[in-house]
Amino acid sequence: MSILGEYLRVTPAELDRALRNPEWALELAEEIQDTQEESEPAPSEARHFTTHKTWDLLGFLLRRLAFPVDIVHGEEPLTADDWGYGPPQYLTPDRVRLAADTLHQTTYDQLIQGVDPSELAEAEIYPRIRDSPTSLEWARDLFTPLTEFFQGAASTGHAMLIWLD
Repeated sequence: MSILGEYLRVTPAELDRALRNPEWALELAEEIQDTQEESEPAPSEARHFTTHKTWDLLGFLLRRLAFPVDIVHGEEPLTADDWGYGPPQYLTPDRVRLAADTLHQTTYDQLIQGVDPSELAEAEIYPRIRDSPTSLEWARDLFTPLTEFFQGAASTGHAMLIWLD
């Protein structure tokens, strides 16, 4: 099995309901994931987004830049219930806006600047990444859509649920 980074945009009212009823939030996430598999909206319009298996590499690269928001794991616990590989966390609309603004000002080349591929192996990035120059390119194709997803959420005042599945 693979561990995937998962995101769900929610309105402030949906976040309030999710905090009161995490089971409802999980059902909402599953319903939106199923619906989006058929429609495949643009990242800026999507309610669900996945970074697939690149979540750990992205987290490593963002931490190196002292990124101001934990967009890989979230910052506040939604519930103690396990949604796959641990409990989900969330970001408030203000934190989503800060993340979106900072992502917009960050390029993937800035993320990988000065990183030696051997650092990825030493950090035991999931999944095991080989010590090769191409390792740093692995998440490039997801960085722009992730940025667009966060910008779409920020433009509508949405919060974000984040979990590993």
